[in-house]
Amino acid sequence: MIVIPAIDLKDGHCVRLKQGEMEGATIFSEDPAAMARQWKALGAERLHLVDLNGAFAGKPVNEPAIRDIIKELGDELPIQLGGGIRSLEVIERYLDDGVTYVIIGTAAVKNPGFLHEACDAFPGHIMVGLDARDGKVAVDGWSKLTGHDVIDLAQRFEGYGVEAVIYTDIGRDGMLQGLNVEATVKLARALHIPVIASGGITNLADIQALCDVQDEGITGAITGRAVYEGHLDFKAALALAAQYPRLPV
Repeated sequence: MIVIPAIDLKDGHCVRLKQGEMEGATIFSEDPAAMARQWKALGAERLHLVDLNGAFAGKPVNEPAIRDIIKELGDELPIQLGGGIRSLEVIERYLDDGVTYVIIGTAAVKNPGFLHEACDAFPGHIMVGLDARDGKVAVDGWSKLTGHDVIDLAQRFEGYGVEAVIYTDIGRDGMLQGLNVEATVKLARALHIPVIASGGITNLADIQALCDVQDEGITGAITGRAVYEGHLDFKAALALAAQYPRLPV
């Protein structure tokens, strides 16, 4: 399992939210590219970027900051990016810029045909982000809860050819209350593609808990507020994860 630091972008800054509330954003860096460089220096093997403004606007907003990060890293680290991706043209532009994986979230739920087209057009580069509360999927920057069951949707999207599912428990994201391991394992067991866990990772105990169940198909863990505020020592998390056999991500 790999531990993936998140850089959430709002108004060109690196921030973190609590439960997706934009008003409650905490700015951690005015220079996202410098933050990306820091994570690389600490041993990160991949970065998770989110265009928060884009997620709410339904179109890319923080492209300049994203390009700065790509320019900073070159092709040294894979980058997975989500937020405001609603067209094949946007996906192609991001991939041409140097993004490795594009994450489709709200658009996948509202327009499954678009996700299917994206998987056909860009095989090997499309992930789906499913954000859920109590097993039901949320969309539009978590502002709207749907009636869709997260496992049913994930299985459907697996059939389209997505590379992985990034699963976020939005009731715990940014709250430092611990990961919902049970729900993450339940989803992973229902799929044959990798699940990357997100939302609520607080400390080394959460990393340990995920490592203990990684054989269920949980290949990565995204962490944000915990590493920015010092609750989780990133290098210690990497060292812990390195003690376990590496699964394909």
